[in-house]
Amino acid sequence: MIGYFILRLVIWLLLTANVSLTNILIGVAIALLLPRVYTSPDKIKDWLQVIVKIIVAIPVAYLEAFEIIFRPHQHEEIILEHVKPKRSPNLVFLDIFIITFTPKTIVTKYREEGWYEVHQIQPRKKA
Repeated sequence: MIGYFILRLVIWLLLTANVSLTNILIGVAIALLLPRVYTSPDKIKDWLQVIVKIIVAIPVAYLEAFEIIFRPHQHEEIILEHVKPKRSPNLVFLDIFIITFTPKTIVTKYREEGWYEVHQIQPRKKA
């Protein structure tokens, strides 16, 4: 509880870049007046998994870009990827962002039934 208060106050002071007594009092008032939100451990776990996926997606995007440059991909297909149940709109957006961030894939449609339509390119398979 006190940790959230300190975090809010520190964010206020960083945003305003002013450590005068008046600004600190304003920051304390704002930190106390902001509504408190209980976050379930499942939501925190989902957010941490998305953050890890974002960190992993950056080098993967570079590798895929170089792969496309040196080995052009000729084969395209649309696949369906399952969406985890009960995802918040923010997490759905981040899922779509992560999929689209890599050069080989792009989300073409989000289906309300819980699926992403993903267009992806692949190297032509040898017969």
